[in-house]
Parts: sequence; C-alpha cells; structure tokens
Amino acid sequence: MGKEKDKEKIKKEIEHLRELINYHNYRYYVLAQPEISDYEFDMLMKRLEELEKKYPEFYDPNSPTQRVGGEPLKEFKTVKHRVPMLSLSNTYSEKEIYEWEERIKRIIGERKVDYVVELKIDGVGISLTYEDGKLTLGASRGDGVSGDDITLNVKTIKTIPLTLLKKDKENFPKILEVRGEVYMEKKEFEELNKMREEKGETLFANPRNATAGTLKLLDPREVAKRNLKCFIHSLGYYEGWKRPETHYEVLKKLEEFGFRINPHIKVFNSIKEVVKYCKEWEEKRDTLEYEIDGMVIKVNRISLQEELGSTLKSPRWAIAYKFKARKGITKLVDVIHQVGRTGVITPVAVLEPVNVGGVAISRATLHNYDEIERLGVMIGDYVEVERSGDVIPKITGVVKEKRGKDVKKIDIPKRCPVCGGEVVRKEGEVAVRCINPLCKAQLERAIIHFAQRTAMDIEGLGKSVAEQLVRKGFVNDIADIYYLKREQLMRLELFKDKKTDNLLRAINESKNRPLSRFLFALGIPYVGEKAAEVLAQRFKSLEKIMNASIPQLKSIPEIGDVMAESIYKFFKNPSVIKIIEKFKKAGLKLEYEEEKKSDKLKGKIFVFTGELESFTRREAQEIVKKLGGIPSSSVSRNTDFVVVGKNPGSKYEKAKALGVKIIDEKEFLEMIK
Repeated sequence: MGKEKDKEKIKKEIEHLRELINYHNYRYYVLAQPEISDYEFDMLMKRLEELEKKYPEFYDPNSPTQRVGGEPLKEFKTVKHRVPMLSLSNTYSEKEIYEWEERIKRIIGERKVDYVVELKIDGVGISLTYEDGKLTLGASRGDGVSGDDITLNVKTIKTIPLTLLKKDKENFPKILEVRGEVYMEKKEFEELNKMREEKGETLFANPRNATAGTLKLLDPREVAKRNLKCFIHSLGYYEGWKRPETHYEVLKKLEEFGFRINPHIKVFNSIKEVVKYCKEWEEKRDTLEYEIDGMVIKVNRISLQEELGSTLKSPRWAIAYKFKARKGITKLVDVIHQVGRTGVITPVAVLEPVNVGGVAISRATLHNYDEIERLGVMIGDYVEVERSGDVIPKITGVVKEKRGKDVKKIDIPKRCPVCGGEVVRKEGEVAVRCINPLCKAQLERAIIHFAQRTAMDIEGLGKSVAEQLVRKGFVNDIADIYYLKREQLMRLELFKDKKTDNLLRAINESKNRPLSRFLFALGIPYVGEKAAEVLAQRFKSLEKIMNASIPQLKSIPEIGDVMAESIYKFFKNPSVIKIIEKFKKAGLKLEYEEEKKSDKLKGKIFVFTGELESFTRREAQEIVKKLGGIPSSSVSRNTDFVVVGKNPGSKYEKAKALGVKIIDEKEFLEMIK
C-alpha cells in the first residue's frame, strides 16, 4: 500500500513539473516575459528528466522533455485535413484592395464591416491538432486537402505548445485545430547558409526555402538544430468549444491557450485605413527579425465570413496584398572567386553600389558557374539585383539592351585563387572545388573532419580549437596535428595544464585507429565510411591503396568509376604524398588488422532507443556486431533486448506492449564489459 502511495506522489510531482515547465515555456517563448532564470528552468527540466527516467511507466509523448525524441522516419504519412487549407487570392496594388471590398459589398450589401490586417509571414503553412489540450498531429499544408504528418518535426519548435494552457476550464475545446506559419529568422538563415557553404552544400535561396527544406527532414534531431519558430494565424476546426464571434477575438483566445500570435495584428473599420497600414509595413518590413512578403486582410466577423464563403481555391473574405520585389539595376564591375572550407569555389559579383530596399548593395551572390551560364551575365553588364525575401542579394537578370562592347566573359578558374592548386568539377555536380589538402581556405574544415568521432576521434579538437591552430600558424596541414607541442597548445584560449594534457593524450591515442578510419579522415572526395572500410579490407595497407591503378580500384564492386578516379587522383597529388610521409613519421598505424571478434552476445538481437550518454547509437550497434550480436532498428517478438536511453521513442512503448526485455544503458555497459 505504501509503494502505491509513493507512486501516486511521484506521478503528481511529474504532472506538476510538466505543467510548470509548459507555463514557463509559454512565458519565455510566446510572451517573451520570463519569470524565472535559465538556471531555475534547467533545474526543473533536470528533475523531470530524472523522474521520467526512473519511472518510465509515466511516459507521456507530450512531456516537455520530448521536444526532440524518437528516431529518424523512413517517410512521412499522408493525412487529410478536417477542413481544407485554402490558398489566398493575391493583390498587388491599392486599386485591387478597393476592388476586393466592392466585391464583398455586392454580396453583403451596406452592412458595417471590420477588417483584421496581419503581416504575411514568408514561411511554410502548417496545421496543428490538439485533443483534450494535447498536441496529437502536426501536418503540412500539402495540396490543401491532404498534407504530410510532420508531428515529430513540429514538436521540436519551442514556440508551439505541446500542451495547451487551461485558463478557462469551463470553455475548453475537446478538439482544436489551428493553422499557422513556420518560419526561420534572418540570423538563423544566415548561419545555416554559412554552415552549408563550409560543407560545400547547396545554399538555400531564402528563409522560406530553408524552412520548407527543414520541415521535410526525416530526422527531428536535425530539425531541432535549426531553431524554427511559428505564429498561429487562424482557426481550422473545433469541437466542444463556444467560439468567439470575431476573428480577432479568436486569436486573443488562442493566445490564452498558449499559442504565439503576431503582435502587429490590427483591426480597422475602413478599407482606407487598411491600405495605409499595408503601405506602412511595405516601407518598414526590414525592421523585423523575419521576412514578410505582404499583408493578409480578413473580414473580422465570422458570421460574415461564412456568408461570403469560398471559391474552389480561395476564401472570398480574405486576400493577400503582396509587396513589390525590391530590385535595383547596377553595373557588374568584377567577379571574385571565394573558396569555402571544403574547397568549393563560389563566384561573387562586385557591383557599383546600388540602393535596394533601403540597403546599399555592393556585392551579390552568383551561386555557381551554372547560374552564370543560365543568366548569360558578363563583367561590365548592367544587372538586376533583388532582395525580395532574400537576406543575401542575388542577380536575377541582365539588362542586355545596355550591354557595351567592353564586356568580358566570366571564366571558371583553372587554379585555386587561394593556393593555386588544382581545381576539379565532378560529374553530376555544379560545385567547382580546390582539391589541394594544404589549401588554407579549407584547412580548418579538414581538421574538424579528421578529428571527428567517426574518423580519428580526437576528443577536444573541435571547431574553435581548429580555427585557432590555423590562425596562429601551428597547423599548416592535417598531419601537423601530430607534431603539436605542449607550449603551442598552452597559448590557445581556455587551455591550461589539464586541457592541454587531455588533447595531447587524445592525439597520441588516435595513432592506433584502424586504417579504414584513417582513410575516411583524409577526406578523399566520394569516399565515405563504408568505402574506406572496403578499401582497407581489400588492399590491407595504405601503400597498396596509393599504388593502385584505376582498373584495380574499379574492380571492387562497391567502387564505381567516379570514386575510383577520385581515389587515384587524390593519392597522385604531390601535396597528399608529402602529408602521408609526415603521418608515417608520426607513427600512425597504416596497415590493416583483422578485428578480434567475440561471441559474448552471439545471436542476441538488440534495439536502441533514446539518447545514449556513453556513445552514439551507431557506435553501440558496432559494439553489438563485434560481440557477435545483431543490431536491429525495429522491435519485434524476436528482439532480445531493447536498450533505453534518455527520451525514448515509440520503440520503448512497443517493447513494453510485446513484453520484450528492457534494459538501461548501465545494464548494457555491464553486459559488454
């Protein structure tokens, strides 16, 4: 009896903590009026995490700890919207706004009409469904009738409540479906594109495209890293709720439930005031932290909305006023070729300064050399520069009638503009890149890749340290890592005796990594972890790989024509040969050794769910394989063990339902000791 009372007490504490954390999330992310410090909030979260881990029977998918839970999906399910998500008709001038009002008046006569005017967030439309106050479905707009089930991705957005606030318990909806716009702030967008450029990935054109691409990711953990936000702008479907009479009052009520509503929404009783407000925001849209591409105008009274109805595609009671694109015409005076940290060379236009949307523009991206060809642009041309929804200005066209005789073709550089090294353009790629591993422009990124866990696993050698090592001239190629001296490391920021000793020890230990890890760490174009493992097993030594011919490489089933040529060219590069010699002198293990296997877990099937502290899921699966076990990604009656980490996903629930043995990370560590 005592144990049952204790359990009930724990359950109540967990429920209280969830409610408290939801409230403080609302104060912080929705109202921007926090009541407690970050430390106090972290302590509440820590306590809840501890209790949920200790008492998994109280698991709730809508707990604040489940913001980033579960595992990557294979695909999204399609779901049908209860009420279609119609698109808005667009207007582009004051005249068209007045004409829209005239059409309304023809239907409802001379009755008084109030209008709600909202900023048109340049993002991605979503639908959110709550049952008994808990988020049960997040869906993309799709074709307006059906969309993708993106619930796990939606849960990572902190401005979206997982559980609604029940301020009015007497009038609380049993089912509530709302619509909103998910977006990415300008600063987040710039940071994301900067990271993509460093990795040699295609840049997103604008924050809207970046948001759309993010919501399509199948791994919620990756979505969480991009810090998306959301404004709710309308009601879709509801049951068991006495709805307010006007759209504006609905929004205020939704705000009480915990939704984030845009603060710039206003009600006007004349269309003249509506037009004035739209024009005001067209002038000052750059003052916002996010992009807007227009204004949305709605009839406020819901009974009038119902009377006006909809066409097949759009509601008659609402329209969008679209802002004009911010364009300027100026002369392209030069093109510079920037080298990113992965060697990708990007053409950047140097312009005669031009004012576009209140901002002086002197440079604009040309994205890549295919884009230059598509535009037909040349140095000396007059070009159109646009900032319509884009943080990074871009050239959108050429004013060919203004072209003079002194124009000059923009050529793809034959040598790297930083190091003078060889430049290649791989088949099927738009990227042009420098492949010299000694190139200073890409050295920092090469160090980070070399030191990562799946490569040489040098703990303590991250982005900040790599930047300092290159900046101070302590590392001029990746092999220099093994020649770092204690006195050099002591000169780095935040480095004292213990941190220096730890990094030197990690560097020394990495000399014993398998040949396959070393090959992957080198960053050979097209060679991933699997290909590196195949090469090591086939040739048994780095020396033999370096001397292999293209036909020998192509004879391996897993290695195609492009990869074979890439490997061959890489090891024929004089700079690479020089670096390899330095690795040899440093004492790295460059011969293949058969890994000793054990049958300690022979035949046992393991499934991992949640976040592990001691290693990544992939590393845990490798350990199981080495000990003779079988790692699996799905739970069935044949599963022997489900290893549960922090924030477990649906596999944990399935394991409980099937009666499969569930163990925690500590028990797993004991098994593999």
